[in-house]
Amino acid sequence: MSFNTFGKIFRFTTWGESHGPAIGCVVDGCPPNIKITEKDLQIELNRRKPGQSKFTTQRKEDDKVNILSGVFEGKTTGTPISMIIYNKDVRSRDYETIKNKFRPGHADYTYFKKYGIRDYRGGGRQSARETASRVAAGAIAKKVLHSKLGSKYKVVGAVTQLGILGCDTSKWDEKFIYKNPFFCPDKSIIKLWEKYLLGIRKSGSSCGAIIEVRAKGVPTGLGAPIYSKLDMDLAAAMMSINAVKGVNIGSGMNSAQLNGEQNSDEIIQKGKKTNFQSNNAGGILGGISSGQDIIVSFAVKPTSSILSSRKTIDKFGKNTSISVRGRHDPCVGIRAVPIGEAMMHCVLLDHYLMNTAQCKS
Repeated sequence: MSFNTFGKIFRFTTWGESHGPAIGCVVDGCPPNIKITEKDLQIELNRRKPGQSKFTTQRKEDDKVNILSGVFEGKTTGTPISMIIYNKDVRSRDYETIKNKFRPGHADYTYFKKYGIRDYRGGGRQSARETASRVAAGAIAKKVLHSKLGSKYKVVGAVTQLGILGCDTSKWDEKFIYKNPFFCPDKSIIKLWEKYLLGIRKSGSSCGAIIEVRAKGVPTGLGAPIYSKLDMDLAAAMMSINAVKGVNIGSGMNSAQLNGEQNSDEIIQKGKKTNFQSNNAGGILGGISSGQDIIVSFAVKPTSSILSSRKTIDKFGKNTSISVRGRHDPCVGIRAVPIGEAMMHCVLLDHYLMNTAQCKS
């Protein structure tokens, strides 16, 4: 089993390789009569696609998505929605010199040991190229949730730390996030980030990042108390993204540094409205959404493909060294923002549908 399907009721299956003819996605479990067009999906894909700035890989892909099934006269039919994205700017020759070597930090070694075969062309199936398909699925989930929850529902992601440089999240400027190549929410740090990442790129190295995703307008009651906790599924969703090595829900790991009084989110009632005085829980209590903003952050490791020479072995078990050339992101975490948003949409819709099935009959 290769486990290429994600979700319980709202499910998507991705397929394809980084340097193959195309990648794609099949979405199942989408409710019928949801208005959707290829343009709706393309808006989200355009935010993830490579080659948009000097701070990302220079591979040029238009990531144009074509819907093959499941939509008729602009509305979903309730049947599987199949989508395809053709790969255009493929340069497999960049990998010819390292096709027998395992890149440290990549999945080359483990993939070869598990399957006994290696697609060296850009990482093949384990490449982050696969995430374009997830973004397409997330765009569908977003449309469904907007149709069910209205305009109050919104998911916004941002890069809150670039390498060793954090930003001030109290200066969160949602409009600015969409106006800069870093998806940064803090105007005051952007010049420093530019200088820092250009230095990283010039040196042939890379850096990691922390991404925070916030979901507003999520109803109370999504999730279950034991084996399908909302935070459990969100953590799994974010960990499934390439290069993610850690996930926080709300205060997350920092909760260990707080005392009981600091960590508890006090609750008061004002008329018919329930208010929480803080949100260390990240909008989830006992695996169930509380009605507060859902806040998830995740850490993305530095891009493993770097120019610096590193020790490794080849597939014949011999010691060697490797320097990876070609087109790579100096910080792959930047383009993870729309991917994190997409996974948030998919999990929330999945739980919305499960909650509706159990509690809204």
